[in-house]
Amino acid sequence: MDKADTAWLLVSTALVLLMTPALGFFYGGLVRSKNALNTMMMSVASLGFVGVGWALVGYSIAFAPGTDFAGGFSRVLLKGVGLEPQGTVPQLLFMAFQGTFAIITAALISGAIVERMRFGPYLAFLTLWGLVVYAPVAHWVWGGGFLGRLGALDFAGGTVVHINAGAAALVAALVLGPRKDYARQAVLPHHVPFTLLGAGLLWFGWFGFNGGSALAANGPAALAFVNTMFAPAATLVVWTLLDFARTGRATAVGAATAAVVGLVAITPAAGYVSPVSAILLGGVAAFPSYFALLYRARTRLDDSLDVVAAHGLGGSVGALLTGVLAQKAWNGTADGLLFGNPRQLAIQAASVLAVALYSGAATFGLLKLVGAFAPLRATAREEGLGLDVTQHGEEAYARGEGAILVLPEAPTAGLALPEPAAAEGSGL
Repeated sequence: MDKADTAWLLVSTALVLLMTPALGFFYGGLVRSKNALNTMMMSVASLGFVGVGWALVGYSIAFAPGTDFAGGFSRVLLKGVGLEPQGTVPQLLFMAFQGTFAIITAALISGAIVERMRFGPYLAFLTLWGLVVYAPVAHWVWGGGFLGRLGALDFAGGTVVHINAGAAALVAALVLGPRKDYARQAVLPHHVPFTLLGAGLLWFGWFGFNGGSALAANGPAALAFVNTMFAPAATLVVWTLLDFARTGRATAVGAATAAVVGLVAITPAAGYVSPVSAILLGGVAAFPSYFALLYRARTRLDDSLDVVAAHGLGGSVGALLTGVLAQKAWNGTADGLLFGNPRQLAIQAASVLAVALYSGAATFGLLKLVGAFAPLRATAREEGLGLDVTQHGEEAYARGEGAILVLPEAPTAGLALPEPAAAEGSGL
């Protein structure tokens, strides 16, 4: 084992863990004030429920020896997982680092179903999803499964994390249906500074997400670190210019969304492309997500916080461009299409399709399973009051000292407090 590698992975694990509460701030600022705590709790809960599931069972499914499709159960309850080397770091630390990925991937899905899913069924779905969907897909790519054997390049989670969560978010949004107020009244962000704070903390944590995925303090870690700095910067520039060209204004929520899209897109490519290619990738990635957000707003798909456009589409673009821009001179592994290896692009496309199909189908099954035991949707009355009060018995913002909230008997759409004038989701 190497002390420097171990130290870097310790720091990276903490950085990635920070990303989950950061996601809570990012999402929490985008919803109405009456749902702020519930939205944040949907991320925070993943730290516990998915984290424990990962340690007890998920890690074994992902990384124990098994088939091309799933690991076995030889490491259930962390059997045989101790301080022995996993590469140049302790296996116990490797397990914890990978667990932070499982935690945030499951939490990402919540952005598509905020303000309308009951919290108890959400916890059941979240826990099962981490075991049934995330862990097998991680095995496919990183644990010796068929996509890894095929040669799919996914440095830090373009397919395993973002396409996986994006496909699940699309299905979840369709199964639950739109919020009762969707397309009938403005559904506006209540705290844009929270969203900017969340985006900044996500970017900070992403240095561990991508840089730590080298599993060593080495050249690939440095390359991934630098690419994580400049790819989202390019996305931010292009997104801002698109905003100016379309509306003459640049929104703060749009800037936060752009940074996240760029981070998502560079994730699969972080250790495989040159810094100049990373800037190109980040700039190109802005276009599909930007226009997908505009299109989604005209449909009945209530992907509340645009998880599909930002993570599903952003991850897909990043994975495909990895197959175009990968350069063996930088990564020592494989070239992409531009450097004489068109087969790599085909492999990347196959991995995107396989993960999206499995995640979507399994998510549908899990939601129907959980829904057979308890209603998934909050009632119209609960939506009107807000999920903070009805699901948690708390409010993000006091309505006055000694105020008593009286719950009406009948649902009403007029209970929501006035919201600040800002755009929903991407700010577009």
